[in-house]
Amino acid sequence: MDTICDLYLSDKHTQQQWQSFLTDRGITNFNPQEVTTIDQTIGLYNAEHQLVGTGSIANNIIKFVAVCDQDAPTKGARFNQLISELTNRLGAQGIFHQFVFTKPAYIPSFQYVGFQLLGSTEQGAILEKGVPNIKDYLAAIPKFPAAKKVAGIVLNANPFTNGHRYLVAEAAKQNDVVYVFVVNADVSLFSTAERFQLVREGTRDLANVVVVNGQDYLVSFVSFPAYFIKDNDAIIRYQTELDASIFKQQITPVLGITTRYLGSEPLSHTTALYNASLERILTPSVAVKILPRLTAGAQVISASYVRQLIKAGTLADLAALVPPTTLAFIQNNLLTLQTRISKGQNINGN
Repeated sequence: MDTICDLYLSDKHTQQQWQSFLTDRGITNFNPQEVTTIDQTIGLYNAEHQLVGTGSIANNIIKFVAVCDQDAPTKGARFNQLISELTNRLGAQGIFHQFVFTKPAYIPSFQYVGFQLLGSTEQGAILEKGVPNIKDYLAAIPKFPAAKKVAGIVLNANPFTNGHRYLVAEAAKQNDVVYVFVVNADVSLFSTAERFQLVREGTRDLANVVVVNGQDYLVSFVSFPAYFIKDNDAIIRYQTELDASIFKQQITPVLGITTRYLGSEPLSHTTALYNASLERILTPSVAVKILPRLTAGAQVISASYVRQLIKAGTLADLAALVPPTTLAFIQNNLLTLQTRISKGQNINGN
C-alpha cells in the first residue's frame, strides 16, 4: 500500500522534487499565481520511498494532480487514493463543495470519483463535486418562462460606473428580462458585497433587471487555475473560453438567456480577447451584442480611471463618471478605500 505524506513546499528540496515530478508528467506552469495560493500539498510514496503521486488544495480547488502508474497494483488506484485523501481533507475543513481544473483527457477519471463536468474547451475543463452545486445555484435564481427576450450581463463593477449603467439600461430597453451577474471574488478594491450593493442600487429603477451574485460560477476568468498550460497566450484563451463555456452550457439553458451584452474594450488587451472568446463560443445559440463604451467628454468611462481618482482623492470629476449611488458610497467611504490602496490593494487592470 502506498503511503500519503504532507509535502511542505516551503522547503526548497521538497519543492524541487515536487516540481520535477510534475514536470516529467507534462505540468510545467509554476508561476506564483498558481503556487502561492496552495494551502496543502500531499505526496504518495511507494514501498521504495519513491514519489509516485501528488495533489494540492487551494481553497476549495484541487490542482497539481499527477500520478505514476508504472508499478501500481491496478490502474487508477493511486489517482483514486489521492483524490479521496484530498476531498476528505477538504471535508474536514467543512468544505464540501469542491472544484478541479484539469486537462480534457482526465475528465473521465474525475467523473469516476464523483465529479460533475461544468464546462470544457480543447485546452481544459472544470468539474465540481458536493453541495451546493450548479443546480442548487440556478434553482435559487428567479425564472421568467413567459419572457420572450432574456439577456445576460456579467460585471465586476469595481466600482459600478455610468458605463456599466448604460450597458444595463440599453439591455433593459431591448429585452423583457436582464440578468446582471456580479463577479464573486474579493480581490478588488471594492468587496463583493459592496459591488453587489452598488449594482443593485444603481439599477433599482429598472424593473426588468435582476441582479445576481455570480457565486462560484461566474467568476473573474483570471482566477481560473491554468497550471497545466505552458504558453501565456494559451492560458488567456483557456481561461476566457472556459468561462464562456460554463455560461453557455450551464447558465443560459436554465434561465432562457438568448443574448449576452458586452462593452467594447479599447483599453484592455486581455478583456478584448475575452470578448472575442465569448463571441466565438456563444454564437450562434446565444447572440453577443457589443455596445460602444460610454465617454464623458474625451474620457472613456472606466472603473480603473475611477479607482485612480479615488487614490488621488480627486473626486470633483466623479459625478460625470458614476451614478449618484456610487458617488455617495465613495464619498462616505473614501478613507477606507484609500487605506486599502495604501496597504497594497492592486487598483490596476479592469
